[in-house]
Amino acid sequence: ALVTAGNKNQYNTMTVSWGGLGVLWGKNTAFIFVRDSRYTKEFIDKNDYFTISFFDEEYRQALSFCGSHSGRDCNKAEETGLVPMAVQGDGTDNGDVYSYNTVSFEQASMIIVCRKSYVQQMEPECFNVDANDSKWYADKDYHVQYIGEIVAVYVRK
Repeated sequence: ALVTAGNKNQYNTMTVSWGGLGVLWGKNTAFIFVRDSRYTKEFIDKNDYFTISFFDEEYRQALSFCGSHSGRDCNKAEETGLVPMAVQGDGTDNGDVYSYNTVSFEQASMIIVCRKSYVQQMEPECFNVDANDSKWYADKDYHVQYIGEIVAVYVRK
């Protein structure tokens, strides 16, 4: 999957594999983990919405490219042939009216739109299993956890 934030004209995307879906605070949610060093994190931090987009097997190479190259150094859409598209909509939640204007890709088979609800920096002192800290964070480039309320799901027919 790709996690993407921004708008059609200014965005970044990256391959994401750490995360999941569930129910939290009585809402359908998605959670992802992004390292501080990732360029996409800047876009997630600046925006209230992000997308998680899933692709058919034929796009595996494009997703691999998006996970191994930085948008600081190249245009991932041009390099992979992925076509960015605006994802827009409105909704309400217990009287809270919201509008989203974010971005995904035309080739995605499923797009989950998330409203950023919670952000938590991982901290070394919070590990109960020290081996996870030493194995995954030897360079101390800890992930940030993002929890997003799922506000829309688009599925290609």
